[in-house]
Amino acid sequence: MEITEHYLERIQRLDPEVGAFVTVTPERALEEARAVEALVTRGAELPPLAGVPIPIKDLNLVKDVPIQFGSSTYEGFVAPVDDSVVERLREAGTIMLGKTATPEFGLPCYTETYVSPPTRTPWDLTRSAGGSSGGAAAAVAAGLAPAAHGSDGAGSIRIPASVCGLYGIKPTRGRISFAPIVPDLAGLSTNGPIARTVADAAALLEVMAHNQPGDLYVAPPSPVGFTEAATREPGRLRIGRNATPVVPGAEVHPDVLAAYEKASELLASLGHEVVDMPAPFDSSIVAEFEKLWFCFACMHPVDPSMEPKLRPLTRWLRERGFATPAPVFLQAQAALQTATRFGFLVMNEYDAVLSPTVTRPPVPVGWFEDVEDPEETFHRMERFAPFAATYNVSGQPAVNLPLHWTDAGLPVGVMLAGRFGDEATLISLSAQVEAAVGGFWGDRRPSVW
Repeated sequence: MEITEHYLERIQRLDPEVGAFVTVTPERALEEARAVEALVTRGAELPPLAGVPIPIKDLNLVKDVPIQFGSSTYEGFVAPVDDSVVERLREAGTIMLGKTATPEFGLPCYTETYVSPPTRTPWDLTRSAGGSSGGAAAAVAAGLAPAAHGSDGAGSIRIPASVCGLYGIKPTRGRISFAPIVPDLAGLSTNGPIARTVADAAALLEVMAHNQPGDLYVAPPSPVGFTEAATREPGRLRIGRNATPVVPGAEVHPDVLAAYEKASELLASLGHEVVDMPAPFDSSIVAEFEKLWFCFACMHPVDPSMEPKLRPLTRWLRERGFATPAPVFLQAQAALQTATRFGFLVMNEYDAVLSPTVTRPPVPVGWFEDVEDPEETFHRMERFAPFAATYNVSGQPAVNLPLHWTDAGLPVGVMLAGRFGDEATLISLSAQVEAAVGGFWGDRRPSVW
Protein backbone atom coordinates (compact mmCIF):
# COMPACT_ATOMS: atom_id res chain seq x y z
CA MET A 1 0.00 0.00 0.00
CA GLU A 2 2.75 2.46 0.95
CA ILE A 3 4.51 1.92 -2.40
CA THR A 4 1.34 2.67 -4.35
CA GLU A 5 0.66 5.75 -2.23
CA HIS A 6 4.24 6.90 -2.80
CA TYR A 7 3.89 6.82 -6.58
CA LEU A 8 0.41 8.37 -6.57
CA GLU A 9 1.77 11.26 -4.51
CA ARG A 10 4.65 11.75 -6.94
CA ILE A 11 2.29 11.68 -9.90
CA GLN A 12 0.07 14.34 -8.31
CA ARG A 13 3.08 16.53 -7.49
CA LEU A 14 5.33 16.10 -10.54
CA ASP A 15 3.23 15.01 -13.51
CA PRO A 16 1.90 18.51 -14.31
CA GLU A 17 5.49 19.33 -15.31
CA VAL A 18 6.16 16.07 -17.16
CA GLY A 19 2.88 15.19 -18.87
CA ALA A 20 3.34 11.44 -18.54
CA PHE A 21 -0.23 10.46 -17.63
CA VAL A 22 -3.44 11.06 -19.51
CA THR A 23 -5.58 9.25 -16.90
CA VAL A 24 -4.71 8.51 -13.26
CA THR A 25 -6.73 5.83 -11.43
CA PRO A 26 -5.94 6.31 -7.72
CA GLU A 27 -9.03 4.55 -6.33
CA ARG A 28 -8.46 1.51 -8.50
CA ALA A 29 -4.73 1.46 -7.69
CA LEU A 30 -5.36 1.58 -3.95
CA GLU A 31 -7.99 -1.15 -4.21
CA GLU A 32 -5.56 -3.39 -6.07
CA ALA A 33 -2.85 -2.59 -3.50
CA ARG A 34 -5.18 -3.55 -0.65
CA ALA A 35 -5.88 -6.86 -2.39
CA VAL A 36 -2.15 -7.63 -2.59
CA GLU A 37 -1.71 -6.55 1.03
CA ALA A 38 -4.44 -9.01 2.04
CA LEU A 39 -2.55 -11.83 0.29
CA VAL A 40 0.56 -10.94 2.26
CA THR A 41 -1.36 -10.77 5.54
CA ARG A 42 -2.80 -14.24 5.19
CA GLY A 43 0.48 -15.75 4.00
CA ALA A 44 -0.82 -16.70 0.55
CA GLU A 45 1.49 -17.49 -2.35
CA LEU A 46 2.27 -14.21 -4.07
CA PRO A 47 2.32 -13.65 -7.84
CA PRO A 48 5.71 -12.70 -9.32
CA LEU A 49 5.22 -8.91 -9.41
CA ALA A 50 2.93 -8.52 -6.40
CA GLY A 51 2.44 -4.86 -5.53
CA VAL A 52 4.61 -3.41 -8.30
CA PRO A 53 2.96 -0.29 -9.79
CA ILE A 54 2.87 -0.51 -13.61
CA PRO A 55 0.96 2.04 -15.71
CA ILE A 56 -0.61 1.00 -19.02
CA LYS A 57 -0.11 2.89 -22.28
CA ASP A 58 -3.30 4.55 -23.52
CA LEU A 59 -3.35 2.48 -26.72
CA ASN A 60 -4.29 -0.61 -24.70
CA LEU A 61 -7.71 -1.48 -23.34
CA VAL A 62 -8.32 -1.67 -19.60
CA LYS A 63 -11.93 -2.62 -18.88
CA ASP A 64 -14.05 0.21 -17.45
CA VAL A 65 -11.22 2.76 -17.79
CA PRO A 66 -11.41 5.60 -20.37
CA ILE A 67 -9.16 5.19 -23.41
CA GLN A 68 -8.57 7.93 -25.97
CA PHE A 69 -5.76 6.51 -28.13
CA GLY A 70 -4.24 10.00 -27.95
CA SER A 71 -7.17 11.38 -29.95
CA SER A 72 -9.96 13.79 -29.03
CA THR A 73 -12.16 11.83 -31.45
CA TYR A 74 -12.43 9.14 -28.75
CA GLU A 75 -13.33 11.48 -25.90
CA GLY A 76 -15.72 9.73 -23.51
CA PHE A 77 -14.99 6.21 -24.77
CA VAL A 78 -14.56 3.60 -22.04
CA ALA A 79 -12.86 0.28 -22.78
CA PRO A 80 -15.37 -2.62 -22.79
CA VAL A 81 -12.75 -5.34 -22.19
CA ASP A 82 -9.15 -5.85 -21.09
CA ASP A 83 -6.39 -6.49 -23.56
CA SER A 84 -4.91 -9.89 -22.79
CA VAL A 85 -1.54 -8.33 -21.90
CA VAL A 86 -3.35 -6.22 -19.30
CA GLU A 87 -4.85 -9.40 -17.87
CA ARG A 88 -1.38 -10.95 -17.65
CA LEU A 89 -0.01 -7.93 -15.81
CA ARG A 90 -2.92 -7.99 -13.37
CA GLU A 91 -2.52 -11.74 -12.77
CA ALA A 92 1.16 -11.08 -12.02
CA GLY A 93 0.09 -8.81 -9.16
CA THR A 94 0.95 -5.42 -10.67
CA ILE A 95 -0.90 -2.28 -9.62
CA MET A 96 -2.26 -0.06 -12.40
CA LEU A 97 -1.57 3.57 -11.57
CA GLY A 98 -3.30 4.84 -14.70
CA LYS A 99 -2.91 5.29 -18.44
CA THR A 100 0.19 6.93 -19.94
CA ALA A 101 0.10 9.49 -22.71
CA THR A 102 0.56 8.49 -26.33
CA PRO A 103 0.31 10.49 -29.57
CA GLU A 104 -2.78 10.19 -31.74
CA PHE A 105 -3.29 6.49 -32.58
CA GLY A 106 0.39 5.93 -31.73
CA LEU A 107 1.46 7.23 -35.14
CA PRO A 108 4.07 9.96 -34.39
CA CYS A 109 7.43 9.51 -32.65
CA TYR A 110 6.65 12.42 -30.29
CA THR A 111 3.82 12.75 -27.77
CA GLU A 112 1.93 15.97 -28.41
CA THR A 113 -1.86 15.73 -28.63
CA TYR A 114 -5.14 17.60 -28.23
CA VAL A 115 -6.10 15.53 -25.17
CA SER A 116 -3.25 16.25 -22.74
CA PRO A 117 -0.17 18.49 -22.37
CA PRO A 118 3.00 17.65 -24.31
CA THR A 119 5.02 14.84 -22.76
CA ARG A 120 8.52 15.98 -21.84
CA THR A 121 11.74 14.17 -21.10
CA PRO A 122 12.50 14.66 -17.39
CA TRP A 123 16.12 15.40 -18.31
CA ASP A 124 15.10 18.73 -19.87
CA LEU A 125 11.46 19.78 -19.59
CA THR A 126 11.72 21.91 -22.72
CA ARG A 127 12.34 18.78 -24.80
CA SER A 128 10.17 15.95 -26.10
CA ALA A 129 9.94 12.55 -24.42
CA GLY A 130 9.58 10.90 -27.82
CA GLY A 131 6.83 8.48 -28.77
CA SER A 132 4.69 6.73 -29.11
CA SER A 133 5.38 5.34 -25.61
CA GLY A 134 6.40 8.83 -24.54
CA GLY A 135 4.20 8.89 -21.46
CA ALA A 136 5.44 5.49 -20.31
CA ALA A 137 9.09 6.51 -20.63
CA ALA A 138 8.59 9.91 -19.03
CA ALA A 139 6.79 8.29 -16.09
CA VAL A 140 9.66 5.91 -15.39
CA ALA A 141 12.40 8.51 -15.95
CA ALA A 142 10.70 10.97 -13.59
CA GLY A 143 10.20 8.37 -10.87
CA LEU A 144 6.41 8.28 -11.29
CA ALA A 145 6.52 4.50 -11.76
CA PRO A 146 9.25 1.87 -11.31
CA ALA A 147 8.62 0.46 -14.81
CA ALA A 148 5.94 0.75 -17.45
CA HIS A 149 4.08 -1.06 -20.18
CA GLY A 150 4.71 0.27 -23.68
CA SER A 151 4.31 -0.76 -27.30
CA ASP A 152 6.46 -0.44 -30.41
CA GLY A 153 5.37 -0.30 -34.05
CA ALA A 154 8.26 1.68 -35.56
CA GLY A 155 10.53 2.29 -32.59
CA SER A 156 7.89 3.45 -30.10
CA ILE A 157 9.58 1.82 -27.07
CA ARG A 158 13.19 2.37 -28.08
CA ILE A 159 12.84 6.01 -29.20
CA PRO A 160 11.42 7.33 -25.91
CA ALA A 161 13.76 5.05 -23.97
CA SER A 162 16.67 6.76 -25.75
CA VAL A 163 15.52 10.33 -25.12
CA CYS A 164 14.49 9.56 -21.51
CA GLY A 165 17.64 7.61 -20.57
CA LEU A 166 16.00 4.22 -20.02
CA TYR A 167 16.24 0.56 -20.96
CA GLY A 168 13.48 -0.65 -23.27
CA ILE A 169 12.82 -3.95 -25.04
CA LYS A 170 10.96 -4.43 -28.30
CA PRO A 171 10.31 -8.19 -28.21
CA THR A 172 10.25 -10.62 -31.11
CA ARG A 173 7.20 -10.51 -33.36
CA GLY A 174 4.56 -12.80 -31.87
CA ARG A 175 6.04 -12.84 -28.37
CA ILE A 176 3.11 -10.91 -26.85
CA SER A 177 -0.46 -11.21 -28.08
CA PHE A 178 -2.61 -8.18 -28.94
CA ALA A 179 -5.84 -10.13 -28.27
CA PRO A 180 -8.74 -9.81 -28.16
CA ILE A 181 -9.40 -6.66 -30.24
CA VAL A 182 -6.23 -5.26 -31.79
CA PRO A 183 -5.19 -7.05 -35.01
CA ASP A 184 -1.60 -8.07 -35.77
CA LEU A 185 -1.93 -7.97 -39.56
CA ALA A 186 1.64 -7.09 -40.60
CA GLY A 187 3.27 -7.91 -37.28
CA LEU A 188 4.94 -4.50 -37.08
CA SER A 189 3.81 -3.64 -33.57
CA THR A 190 4.31 -5.37 -30.24
CA ASN A 191 3.82 -4.66 -26.56
CA GLY A 192 6.93 -4.48 -24.41
CA PRO A 193 8.55 -3.14 -21.23
CA ILE A 194 10.31 0.11 -20.33
CA ALA A 195 12.36 0.22 -17.13
CA ARG A 196 15.41 1.68 -15.44
CA THR A 197 17.20 -1.66 -15.11
CA VAL A 198 17.63 -4.73 -17.29
CA ALA A 199 16.36 -7.04 -14.54
CA ASP A 200 13.15 -5.02 -14.14
CA ALA A 201 12.48 -5.03 -17.87
CA ALA A 202 13.18 -8.77 -18.09
CA ALA A 203 10.80 -9.50 -15.21
CA LEU A 204 8.09 -7.44 -16.87
CA LEU A 205 8.63 -9.15 -20.23
CA GLU A 206 8.42 -12.53 -18.48
CA VAL A 207 4.83 -11.93 -17.40
CA MET A 208 3.77 -10.06 -20.56
CA ALA A 209 4.83 -12.84 -22.93
CA HIS A 210 1.89 -15.00 -24.02
CA ASN A 211 -0.18 -16.02 -27.01
CA GLN A 212 -3.92 -16.33 -27.59
CA PRO A 213 -5.99 -18.34 -30.08
CA GLY A 214 -6.21 -16.47 -33.37
CA ASP A 215 -2.79 -14.79 -33.17
CA LEU A 216 -1.29 -14.55 -36.65
CA TYR A 217 2.27 -14.64 -35.30
CA VAL A 218 3.77 -16.80 -32.56
CA ALA A 219 7.41 -16.36 -31.54
CA PRO A 220 9.56 -19.45 -30.99
CA PRO A 221 9.87 -20.40 -27.30
CA SER A 222 12.81 -18.81 -25.53
CA PRO A 223 15.32 -21.47 -24.39
CA VAL A 224 15.96 -19.41 -21.25
CA GLY A 225 13.53 -17.48 -19.08
CA PHE A 226 13.96 -13.73 -19.46
CA THR A 227 14.49 -13.15 -15.74
CA GLU A 228 17.10 -15.90 -15.70
CA ALA A 229 18.75 -14.42 -18.78
CA ALA A 230 19.40 -11.20 -16.85
CA THR A 231 21.60 -13.21 -14.44
CA ARG A 232 23.62 -15.15 -17.03
CA GLU A 233 26.85 -14.27 -18.79
CA PRO A 234 26.28 -13.93 -22.54
CA GLY A 235 29.56 -15.57 -23.55
CA ARG A 236 31.78 -14.10 -26.23
CA LEU A 237 29.56 -12.72 -29.00
CA ARG A 238 30.15 -11.53 -32.54
CA ILE A 239 28.56 -8.10 -32.82
CA GLY A 240 28.13 -6.33 -36.13
CA ARG A 241 27.84 -2.57 -36.16
CA ASN A 242 26.40 -0.16 -38.68
CA ALA A 243 25.45 3.51 -38.38
CA THR A 244 24.26 4.17 -41.95
CA PRO A 245 20.62 5.38 -41.97
CA VAL A 246 18.31 3.83 -44.56
CA VAL A 247 16.34 7.08 -44.87
CA PRO A 248 17.77 9.44 -47.49
CA GLY A 249 18.83 12.77 -45.99
CA ALA A 250 19.07 11.47 -42.43
CA GLU A 251 22.23 12.71 -40.70
CA VAL A 252 23.63 11.30 -37.47
CA HIS A 253 24.43 13.97 -34.89
CA PRO A 254 28.00 14.01 -33.48
CA ASP A 255 26.70 13.26 -29.97
CA VAL A 256 24.92 10.19 -31.32
CA LEU A 257 28.05 9.03 -33.14
CA ALA A 258 29.98 9.53 -29.90
CA ALA A 259 27.50 7.28 -28.08
CA TYR A 260 27.80 4.67 -30.82
CA GLU A 261 31.60 4.67 -30.68
CA LYS A 262 31.57 4.58 -26.88
CA ALA A 263 29.27 1.56 -26.97
CA SER A 264 31.48 -0.18 -29.53
CA GLU A 265 34.54 0.31 -27.33
CA LEU A 266 32.71 -0.90 -24.24
CA LEU A 267 31.45 -4.05 -25.96
CA ALA A 268 34.96 -4.79 -27.25
CA SER A 269 36.41 -4.26 -23.76
CA LEU A 270 33.99 -6.91 -22.46
CA GLY A 271 35.60 -9.44 -24.80
CA HIS A 272 33.15 -9.37 -27.69
CA GLU A 273 34.20 -9.27 -31.33
CA VAL A 274 32.86 -5.98 -32.67
CA VAL A 275 33.14 -5.55 -36.44
CA ASP A 276 31.78 -3.22 -39.09
CA MET A 277 29.09 -4.93 -41.14
CA PRO A 278 27.31 -4.23 -44.42
CA ALA A 279 23.97 -2.46 -44.14
CA PRO A 280 21.30 -5.21 -44.07
CA PHE A 281 18.67 -2.92 -45.64
CA ASP A 282 18.83 -0.08 -48.13
CA SER A 283 16.66 2.93 -48.86
CA SER A 284 14.32 0.92 -51.11
CA ILE A 285 12.40 -0.26 -48.04
CA VAL A 286 11.43 3.28 -47.01
CA ALA A 287 8.72 3.87 -49.62
CA GLU A 288 7.28 0.40 -49.01
CA PHE A 289 7.16 0.95 -45.24
CA GLU A 290 5.48 4.32 -45.77
CA LYS A 291 2.62 2.63 -47.64
CA LEU A 292 1.99 0.32 -44.71
CA TRP A 293 2.17 3.20 -42.22
CA PHE A 294 -0.32 5.24 -44.27
CA CYS A 295 -2.75 2.33 -44.33
CA PHE A 296 -2.41 1.45 -40.66
CA ALA A 297 -3.23 5.08 -39.85
CA CYS A 298 -6.73 4.21 -41.09
CA MET A 299 -7.31 1.30 -38.72
CA HIS A 300 -8.98 3.33 -35.96
CA PRO A 301 -12.59 4.03 -36.95
CA VAL A 302 -13.44 7.73 -36.78
CA ASP A 303 -16.93 9.11 -37.24
CA PRO A 304 -16.82 11.50 -40.23
CA SER A 305 -18.33 14.24 -38.06
CA MET A 306 -15.34 13.89 -35.70
CA GLU A 307 -12.62 14.03 -38.36
CA PRO A 308 -12.05 17.80 -37.90
CA LYS A 309 -10.79 16.92 -34.40
CA LEU A 310 -7.92 14.89 -35.83
CA ARG A 311 -4.46 16.43 -35.77
CA PRO A 312 -3.07 17.60 -39.14
CA LEU A 313 -0.47 14.82 -39.33
CA THR A 314 -3.10 12.15 -38.67
CA ARG A 315 -5.38 13.56 -41.37
CA TRP A 316 -2.48 13.66 -43.82
CA LEU A 317 -1.53 10.04 -43.08
CA ARG A 318 -5.13 8.80 -43.32
CA GLU A 319 -5.73 10.59 -46.62
CA ARG A 320 -2.81 8.68 -48.11
CA GLY A 321 -3.88 5.46 -46.50
CA PHE A 322 -7.43 5.58 -47.83
CA ALA A 323 -6.01 6.44 -51.28
CA THR A 324 -3.76 3.33 -51.31
CA PRO A 325 -5.34 0.41 -53.24
CA ALA A 326 -5.28 -3.00 -51.56
CA PRO A 327 -2.95 -4.51 -54.22
CA VAL A 328 -0.43 -1.72 -53.59
CA PHE A 329 -0.54 -2.43 -49.86
CA LEU A 330 0.00 -6.14 -50.45
CA GLN A 331 2.82 -5.48 -52.91
CA ALA A 332 4.51 -3.25 -50.32
CA GLN A 333 4.22 -5.93 -47.65
CA ALA A 334 5.60 -8.52 -50.07
CA ALA A 335 8.53 -6.25 -50.93
CA LEU A 336 9.34 -5.79 -47.24
CA GLN A 337 9.27 -9.54 -46.70
CA THR A 338 11.67 -10.04 -49.59
CA ALA A 339 13.97 -7.35 -48.21
CA THR A 340 13.85 -9.05 -44.81
CA ARG A 341 14.85 -12.41 -46.28
CA PHE A 342 17.94 -10.82 -47.81
CA GLY A 343 18.59 -8.77 -44.67
CA PHE A 344 18.73 -11.93 -42.58
CA LEU A 345 21.48 -13.27 -44.84
CA VAL A 346 23.60 -10.40 -43.51
CA MET A 347 22.36 -10.15 -39.92
CA ASN A 348 22.39 -13.87 -39.11
CA GLU A 349 26.19 -13.75 -39.32
CA TYR A 350 26.14 -11.89 -36.00
CA ASP A 351 24.83 -12.58 -32.50
CA ALA A 352 23.77 -8.94 -32.19
CA VAL A 353 23.73 -5.79 -34.30
CA LEU A 354 24.71 -2.38 -32.88
CA SER A 355 23.43 0.92 -34.26
CA PRO A 356 22.25 4.29 -32.99
CA THR A 357 18.66 4.34 -31.72
CA VAL A 358 17.84 7.82 -33.06
CA THR A 359 19.88 10.34 -35.02
CA ARG A 360 19.72 13.23 -32.55
CA PRO A 361 19.61 13.99 -28.83
CA PRO A 362 16.16 14.94 -27.47
CA VAL A 363 14.58 17.71 -29.56
CA PRO A 364 12.53 20.66 -28.28
CA VAL A 365 8.80 20.22 -27.74
CA GLY A 366 7.12 21.34 -30.97
CA TRP A 367 10.19 20.69 -33.14
CA PHE A 368 8.54 18.06 -35.34
CA GLU A 369 5.63 20.37 -36.16
CA ASP A 370 7.66 23.56 -36.54
CA VAL A 371 7.42 23.18 -40.31
CA GLU A 372 5.18 24.29 -43.14
CA ASP A 373 3.03 21.17 -43.50
CA PRO A 374 2.38 17.65 -42.13
CA GLU A 375 4.38 16.04 -44.91
CA GLU A 376 7.54 17.71 -43.63
CA THR A 377 6.63 16.65 -40.08
CA PHE A 378 6.49 13.08 -41.35
CA HIS A 379 9.86 13.37 -43.06
CA ARG A 380 11.38 14.88 -39.91
CA MET A 381 10.12 11.83 -38.03
CA GLU A 382 11.72 9.53 -40.59
CA ARG A 383 15.05 11.33 -40.39
CA PHE A 384 14.94 11.36 -36.59
CA ALA A 385 14.32 7.61 -36.24
CA PRO A 386 15.57 5.78 -39.36
CA PHE A 387 17.14 2.84 -37.51
CA ALA A 388 14.41 1.50 -35.25
CA ALA A 389 11.65 0.62 -37.74
CA THR A 390 13.83 -1.85 -39.65
CA TYR A 391 13.44 -4.30 -36.75
CA ASN A 392 9.68 -3.88 -36.77
CA VAL A 393 9.86 -4.92 -40.42
CA SER A 394 12.07 -7.93 -39.68
CA GLY A 395 10.34 -8.81 -36.39
CA GLN A 396 13.63 -9.16 -34.51
CA PRO A 397 13.99 -8.21 -30.86
CA ALA A 398 15.83 -4.96 -30.16
CA VAL A 399 16.70 -2.93 -27.07
CA ASN A 400 17.78 0.59 -26.21
CA LEU A 401 20.82 0.88 -23.95
CA PRO A 402 21.02 4.23 -22.06
CA LEU A 403 24.78 4.49 -22.25
CA HIS A 404 25.56 8.12 -23.05
CA TRP A 405 24.74 11.63 -21.89
CA THR A 406 25.79 14.76 -23.75
CA ASP A 407 27.77 17.58 -22.17
CA ALA A 408 24.41 19.33 -21.73
CA GLY A 409 23.09 16.36 -19.74
CA LEU A 410 20.80 14.95 -22.42
CA PRO A 411 20.49 11.16 -22.77
CA VAL A 412 21.47 9.40 -26.01
CA GLY A 413 20.82 5.68 -26.36
CA VAL A 414 22.24 3.02 -28.62
CA MET A 415 20.36 0.06 -30.03
CA LEU A 416 21.18 -3.63 -30.05
CA ALA A 417 19.13 -6.02 -32.17
CA GLY A 418 19.25 -9.79 -31.81
CA ARG A 419 18.45 -12.88 -33.77
CA PHE A 420 14.76 -13.62 -34.28
CA GLY A 421 13.35 -15.15 -31.11
CA ASP A 422 16.51 -14.53 -29.08
CA GLU A 423 15.60 -11.87 -26.54
CA ALA A 424 17.54 -13.92 -23.98
CA THR A 425 20.94 -13.16 -25.52
CA LEU A 426 20.10 -9.46 -25.78
CA ILE A 427 19.01 -9.39 -22.13
CA SER A 428 22.17 -11.22 -20.98
CA LEU A 429 24.36 -8.88 -23.00
CA SER A 430 22.47 -5.83 -21.72
CA ALA A 431 22.89 -6.97 -18.12
CA GLN A 432 26.61 -7.43 -18.69
CA VAL A 433 26.89 -3.90 -20.09
CA GLU A 434 24.81 -2.47 -17.25
CA ALA A 435 27.07 -4.14 -14.67
CA ALA A 436 30.14 -2.80 -16.45
CA VAL A 437 28.97 0.82 -16.20
CA GLY A 438 27.72 0.39 -12.64
CA GLY A 439 24.28 0.38 -11.05
CA PHE A 440 21.48 2.07 -12.98
CA TRP A 441 23.63 3.14 -15.88
CA GLY A 442 25.83 5.26 -13.64
CA ASP A 443 23.07 5.93 -11.06
CA ARG A 444 21.90 8.97 -12.99
CA ARG A 445 18.66 10.79 -12.07
CA PRO A 446 17.14 13.90 -13.68
CA SER A 447 16.80 16.99 -11.52
CA VAL A 448 12.99 16.70 -11.53
CA TRP A 449 13.38 13.43 -9.58
